[in-house]
Amino acid sequence: MQVQQNPSIPVSEVYWSLLHKADKKFSKIRELPYYHRNRHEYDAYFYKVFKVYTQLWKFQQENRQKLVEAGLRRSEIGEIASRIAQLYLGQYMRTSEASYLSEAYIFYEAILSREYFKEGMFQDLNLASKQLRFISRFLMVCLLLNRREMVQQLLHQLKALVDDCKRTFQETDFKEWKLVIQEIVRFLKADTAFMNIRPLRYSIVLECHPDSLPSVSTLVVRRSLRLRDAMLSSYHHNEVKFSELTLDTFRMLQCLEWEPSGSFYQSNVARNSQNGAPGSGRINYSQDIADPTLPHNPRKAVLYRPSVTHFLAVLATVCEELPSDGVILIYLSASGSGMYADATSDRLNPSCGQSKGDDSSLHASCLNFGSHGNGGINSVYPSDLVPFTRRPLFLVIDCDGSEAFEAINGVQKGETAAMLLSSSSSYQASDVGSSRQPSGSLFTIFLTAPMQAFCFLLGVSGTDIDMDIYNKAEKLLSSSLSDWGSTLATSDTVDPVWAQVLTDPFLRRLLLRFIFCRAVLSLYAPTFNKKEFTPKCVPCLPASFLPTTVACQTVILQIANIFGASSKFVFSEGLVLPENRQGDTEAVPCS
Repeated sequence: MQVQQNPSIPVSEVYWSLLHKADKKFSKIRELPYYHRNRHEYDAYFYKVFKVYTQLWKFQQENRQKLVEAGLRRSEIGEIASRIAQLYLGQYMRTSEASYLSEAYIFYEAILSREYFKEGMFQDLNLASKQLRFISRFLMVCLLLNRREMVQQLLHQLKALVDDCKRTFQETDFKEWKLVIQEIVRFLKADTAFMNIRPLRYSIVLECHPDSLPSVSTLVVRRSLRLRDAMLSSYHHNEVKFSELTLDTFRMLQCLEWEPSGSFYQSNVARNSQNGAPGSGRINYSQDIADPTLPHNPRKAVLYRPSVTHFLAVLATVCEELPSDGVILIYLSASGSGMYADATSDRLNPSCGQSKGDDSSLHASCLNFGSHGNGGINSVYPSDLVPFTRRPLFLVIDCDGSEAFEAINGVQKGETAAMLLSSSSSYQASDVGSSRQPSGSLFTIFLTAPMQAFCFLLGVSGTDIDMDIYNKAEKLLSSSLSDWGSTLATSDTVDPVWAQVLTDPFLRRLLLRFIFCRAVLSLYAPTFNKKEFTPKCVPCLPASFLPTTVACQTVILQIANIFGASSKFVFSEGLVLPENRQGDTEAVPCS
């Protein structure tokens, strides 16, 4: 990748030629959508752009003095580093490969520590804007990496910089940046330290290694599927977000990734060497904490308020490229409309909530991905997903009209879709607030951080919680979910749709947390025996996992008892705590 330089051509001319070439390629790749029909074409172009920028970066390093004498400014060096970081961040968003995110962090941290944009910043509005954009993008990277100390540091710098710019330049030029600050402050207020007591990502330090998961009964399973792709999207009025990442999609995104081994517990991460630049002269700490035995993260398409046509186009692309052993997770969080319950109640099996496939029920209700009153142009109907059931789908629908999607069952085009459906009503209490304030959807929290969701339901906040009590409850929950997973895997009555995904750690974890969520909301006194507050799954799970069973009730009783809240639940008469397990579990078995 060495630039072949003609001695007769000045160093500065070679540099400007490389810069012009890099700028052109960068502009083109920025216009390409992350998700289109030919991902290999995008990858090929990414590597071309990246190659040019790598050449440019090395060339300016090797010829720094001559280039400075020819007029190269520090801000121009910073701009190159910033664009390389943008390329890494964009590639992470496309592929979900954590190494790209780590590389973006390294370049952004170098820009911050070397203050590339500081010189002359308050004499040049364009330079000040570049510094603001850089900090904003770095904030996003730090959020995704869960580096909360750096997030707070960057937020403090962003606030101070916007205030300084308002005094120096026209205040109207920075109104949008005040909104950015409001967004991130609101986001961090909702996504508290309590929500991040343990990583939302799958951590093999805390959970089973995928190779250790119990095998599934061969009597019911005909294949094992792996989560290869996920589509995450939400649309709610005034929802908590930062940039184009809403609070709910942010949590689901993390939930579907591996936690780099040890990264959550390392307070001091290796930094760049003092004289090294991003590139060959630095320490790559991501290599120190990555576990080569873990598979790749499933790819994720995070779509912020997409048009329905765009959503369907991306889904078609994902289906087209899905490997033969793959399953696609679709997470949709939005408000619903229609009268599904009235229109289809006579076509449902009340014991399972399974539709018989009457076509009219496919159009009775929908999710709104835009403003109301525009007909079906902004609506996602169950019928929209039916053509894609030629491939295995795992649907997570978080919506007050989620049960409309039960109608998909029975009209599939080849594969039976697995569905986790939120309740049609969300419990609201003064302690918890609305279903989406201040901490996002309760159903999504149960799927991504179940112990925190349990605490929210009880009105227990992170500010007054006893961590010894919390850790005791967390251990018991982890042990109980593991037991449920083993029982489900060896069951001869589990539906093949669930059996074929039980060996995938991400989907298995979502399903087990759903069982916990359903049991908690079914037994919680204010929502007890009220179907509108109970989430559903399609197809049905074995009867032994219903909330009314002794096994499920005992787990909820044990956890509630740890918090001294057993009176807030309605249990069967005569149910007692087991003598040998009252929350003192010390280890979390995998089987």
